Amino acid sequence: MWLIFAFGSAVFAGITAILAKIGIKNIDSDAATAVRTIIVLVFSWIMVFVTSSYSPLSSISSKTLLFLVLSGAATGASWLCYFKALQKGNVNKVTPIDKSSTVLTLLLAAIILKEKISAFGAFGIAAIAIGTYLMIVRKSDTPAKPEQKGWLFYAVLSAIFASLTAILGKIGISNIDSNLGTAIRTAVVLVMAWTVVFAEKKLHKVKDIDKKSFIFICLSGITTGLSWLCYYKALHDGNASIVVPVDKLSIIITIAFSYFALKEKISAKSLIGLLMISSGTIMLIL
Repeated sequence: MWLIFAFGSAVFAGITAILAKIGIKNIDSDAATAVRTIIVLVFSWIMVFVTSSYSPLSSISSKTLLFLVLSGAATGASWLCYFKALQKGNVNKVTPIDKSSTVLTLLLAAIILKEKISAFGAFGIAAIAIGTYLMIVRKSDTPAKPEQKGWLFYAVLSAIFASLTAILGKIGISNIDSNLGTAIRTAVVLVMAWTVVFAEKKLHKVKDIDKKSFIFICLSGITTGLSWLCYYKALHDGNASIVVPVDKLSIIITIAFSYFALKEKISAKSLIGLLMISSGTIMLIL
């Protein structure tokens, strides 16, 4: 069942990227992230009570709470960087870099969680790395919308923090129900996101969000919540070295939506890169 939850996480994550891209098109990404986190938090706690997963914080060990907080902080940092990158660059270039966190996650899983990487899996890691490179290096004659400086920097940071999120989250939810762990982590992300809004004096930008953007932000928050619930359930029951690659297959959904819904062109080189990333991910699963 945990493998099914991992695939469910991938589907919802792929949809999330597109909904979020549309939602933050004309607004500040930090403000949008703060609003989305409220939706995810509410959704997460509803699931806690629906599934009767609630237990007092006093009953949770200090080690578990520490790693949940650290995982939430890494998630918040990854979100802020990811949506800043989405706002500045193209989905079909930002997403591959974010999903390349798979490679770093697998290395950390091998070092910290003692999960083994097979020789076949090593080829998968190499394929993902090469595929990512092909997707972010675009031919000059390939039509694309103008990009703002800094998108690559934020995309790389997003990948680094995302890999830390998976490892810290795996340790944090090992001794508690995954739904409760997700809700606690989301509370940390909420505090972090709104701290950034207040620190950068962007509260007025939250108030300026138009109705259409607000709807898409809320929808992306719901799909994020669904993705998280599936992801951490799978992470709780299965190996991080398998769950993470499956989750990253969301790139196929994201790129497909960006092509048909956002009209972002995909060059032949990018398509080859996508196929290599997908093939590499399948190698890791096998």
